[in-house]
Amino acid sequence: MQKIQMKTPLVEMDGDEMTRVLWKWIKDILLTPYIDLKTEYYDLGLKHRDETDDRVTVEAAEATKKYGVAVKCATITPNAARVEEYNLKQMWKSPNGTIRAILDGTVFRAPIVVKGITPFIPSWKKPITIARHAYGDVYKNVELPVPAGAKAELVVTDKDGKETRREIHAFDGAGVVQGQHNLDDSIASFAHACFDYALSTKQDLWFATKDTISKIYDHRFKDIFQEIFDKEYQDRFAAAGIEYFYTLIDDAVARVVRSEGGFIWACKNYDGDVMSDMVATAFGSLAMMTSVLVSPKGYYEYEAAHGTVQRHYYKYLNGETTSTNSVATLFAWTGALRKRGELDGLPDLMDFAQKLEDATRETIEYGVMTGDLYALSTLLTKRKVDSETFLQEIAKRLEKKL
Repeated sequence: MQKIQMKTPLVEMDGDEMTRVLWKWIKDILLTPYIDLKTEYYDLGLKHRDETDDRVTVEAAEATKKYGVAVKCATITPNAARVEEYNLKQMWKSPNGTIRAILDGTVFRAPIVVKGITPFIPSWKKPITIARHAYGDVYKNVELPVPAGAKAELVVTDKDGKETRREIHAFDGAGVVQGQHNLDDSIASFAHACFDYALSTKQDLWFATKDTISKIYDHRFKDIFQEIFDKEYQDRFAAAGIEYFYTLIDDAVARVVRSEGGFIWACKNYDGDVMSDMVATAFGSLAMMTSVLVSPKGYYEYEAAHGTVQRHYYKYLNGETTSTNSVATLFAWTGALRKRGELDGLPDLMDFAQKLEDATRETIEYGVMTGDLYALSTLLTKRKVDSETFLQEIAKRLEKKL
């Protein structure tokens, strides 16, 4: 068949370890045989980020602004052990945090549901979408070790030089201090994105923080959400037959566990990071979760919302066969291709993305799956296959659809 043509490149952000291996296999087996794939490539592997003093991450984010759609592989956020392992110049910050700070917006994450994989929480009947604020908080923090006898203060200096001071703590012994921030404009963009997404999908929207403890910081989120809802969305939600409500984060956790699913749960940046992993795992696997950053300025970045599968990578380097689940990485590609097709008016590209997703689901539901799903599947007939064979099995079903 003639390859599907593209008009505008995708921004392609390569990553680390086993997901980097899967990235290449997905392209070679499922994409380039059928698409004249146009990408602007950025290597966000940890070694290259270190070589460029992390400039490549900023360049990739700026390219996303230029082209509008990006697809990103999983990357390493280094800790002290990784600094030693890779002999890094410094402990570079999260590349996801850097990209999200530049693009702003909201990350929407939803489980990929297939027959034969039953959620760990029996009451869950429908997917739960996590809407995660993608700016600020701990991901843009400033932190310092504090010696014994020191005093830490929060100081805000206005444009006229006037200072407002609050003592954080007088340290009798050594400790640590951290400062974080957010922006009203970013919080408002987060609110609009959540309300609009709820209307487009006709799902209830929940929002949760801890404003009883964080009476200024978290309360600011609560107030902005409520003001925007009351002014612009209340009547539209009522007409659509959906609901918005705010609750404390601990109450939300209890409600979520008791629910049937089928709603959007909006969370601050760190809360969304944690809760999306909880939801993904409870539905089956971290590798069965879609993730897209939606910027208020019309940029989209699709990624796999899990790690780089370090343990499998070392097996792969030793020549061992792995059975690594590539579905989330594959759906990052299909999401980006579908959006690229939508923005460029390319129905063939959108149709291809849908058929590839359908072929992936059908492969699993037929009983061919990687080890993580094999352990969870309730199908009577099932077969565990290695990472590359799984992609080849998808390719067989994709061929028939095309």
